[in-house]
Amino acid sequence: MALPVALYSTAQVRAIDAHAINELNIPGYTLMKRAGEAALRYLRTRWPMAHRIVIVCGSGNNGGDGYVLARFAQAAGLTVSVLAAAEPEELRGDARHAYEDLRASGASVRPFAAELLSAGEVIVDALLGTGLKGSVRGALVPVIRAVNAAGIPVFALDVPSGLDSDAGTAAGDAVRADATVTFVGLKTGLFVGDGPEYAGTVFFDDLELGDAPQPGLSPRLTRIVEAEIHAALPRRPRSSNKGDFGRVLIVGSGSGMPGTARLAGEASLRVGAGLVTVAVAPENVTAISAGRPELICLGIKEPGDLTDALSRADVVAVGPGLGRTSWAHAALTAVLDSGKPLVLDADALNLLAEKKPTAREGWILTPHPGEAGRLLAVGAQEIQQDRLAALDRLLDRYHGTIVLKGAGTLVGGAGRTPALCERGNPGMATAGTGDVLTGTIAGILAQCGDAWAAARVGVLVHAMAGDAAARGGERGVLASDLLRELPHCVNL
Repeated sequence: MALPVALYSTAQVRAIDAHAINELNIPGYTLMKRAGEAALRYLRTRWPMAHRIVIVCGSGNNGGDGYVLARFAQAAGLTVSVLAAAEPEELRGDARHAYEDLRASGASVRPFAAELLSAGEVIVDALLGTGLKGSVRGALVPVIRAVNAAGIPVFALDVPSGLDSDAGTAAGDAVRADATVTFVGLKTGLFVGDGPEYAGTVFFDDLELGDAPQPGLSPRLTRIVEAEIHAALPRRPRSSNKGDFGRVLIVGSGSGMPGTARLAGEASLRVGAGLVTVAVAPENVTAISAGRPELICLGIKEPGDLTDALSRADVVAVGPGLGRTSWAHAALTAVLDSGKPLVLDADALNLLAEKKPTAREGWILTPHPGEAGRLLAVGAQEIQQDRLAALDRLLDRYHGTIVLKGAGTLVGGAGRTPALCERGNPGMATAGTGDVLTGTIAGILAQCGDAWAAARVGVLVHAMAGDAAARGGERGVLASDLLRELPHCVNL
């Protein structure tokens, strides 16, 4: 099943589960059997040649899913070893039912022992699922460590054991899965924070609840999808001219930093902006003009030099290479006073943290975790511990549209369901890619006039360009490599 757009909190998924059981009168054990069937289907999809599987079961409903899977896999002709990481006597309800049905089928269940893991070509993690509260403790710690150390592919049921299914953090030991099948609703923790690192490839099955009436729940997140690109950037009429596609002004590149504004400016052009001006320290004009003559280059000595360019611009992006000098402070003040739609990044955000300005609606802020920490007067580590909570705090403090950069970039806006970008790769962790994102968002905003759409689509096409640039390998990708890929991404 294709992944849905909506992502939910664990509490919301449990509410959907409870609604199915209590309001739709679907027995819980029926849902558990559907989960076992789906798990077997996706296990065979991911590892079609595997015939020997080891299933490690815990004491809750996740363990019950494992016992059901074991029975179905055995019936399908696979060789199945079932290892109980908790005493079967601890099982209750549907999980107990699943265990008893497995035993009635003639299968044996053995107490967990690390050396028994080697019997499998795939290990199935059915220990905890979403049942974790805090970090893994007690007897399950060595079980998880043994699973990770086995050197055998791991398939997790619902959520890798030890991973926080909301925040995507692993407070202690957690299973590192090669693939995960999740049920009923996509859990946010599989996609944010460390979730992708632990979950691997994510499969989804709604357990036949997709067409059933659902409780009124708003998703915690939505995935940004390629269809949004065409909606924001539709096909152009043949009679178009450059004035139809927006005028972007990039303010940045203080002394000694000519490349930053050039990267942002070229990104705006590459995503289709009609006219792009870069306003920079005077000593940078020659280098930028010579390297990219399509950019209009303006040297500014004082804020007044920006007046005409600001009046003509449809969108202003400020920050790449700006610095924190008095020149930078003056330029940022002029931009903030312009009343134009704004995209703020890099040193503009650092100066903003010092200024503590009044929140406004007409800007897009694009902090990485360090800049977000400065905007909220906390450390970057606190931002990373719960990126969704950090996004909410940034919106409360600054309003507008917030792009919280990093692995699994988040986009938030007041009164809107936050969005997640799953694309991108570690090769993009290099100087200048943030400047490319700034120009990308500004160029799309100049064309579509919608800050929310521009932020979402800008983040997506930037990540897609990064993935395309890394086709030959992630090491050594340059920010300028993304520029060559951007036109392909906005012309899908």
